[in-house]
Amino acid sequence: MRYALLCYNSEAMVSHLPKADEEAMMARVRAAETKISERARIGPSLRLMPTTAATTVKAGDDPLVIDGPYAETKEQLLGFWIIECESHEDAIEAGRLLAREREVGGIEVRPLLAYNAGDETP
Repeated sequence: MRYALLCYNSEAMVSHLPKADEEAMMARVRAAETKISERARIGPSLRLMPTTAATTVKAGDDPLVIDGPYAETKEQLLGFWIIECESHEDAIEAGRLLAREREVGGIEVRPLLAYNAGDETP
């Protein structure tokens, strides 16, 4: 089954990390990804651009386009991983491996439904 591991954190905090701290954090994340790949097929890991680059299109008959993300929260969705593993428990363990490398925020583990059945990549 495919899962999205969604990375939530404070965009303000992450954007102000000293370069050395960010590089150290990313080295720990890469080590966690290596551990995840031992039990799951790991696809892309992507970091989203800042929320200031976001645009939201609100649902409705005449969709309204607004600047920024839809939600006003202290933590933002900063990026995600797509993995394929045998069980929900394996996906949660992958989330734990990534969450251990964070000071704040969290990793949401969410099962995915495939809409493009011909796409066999995670």
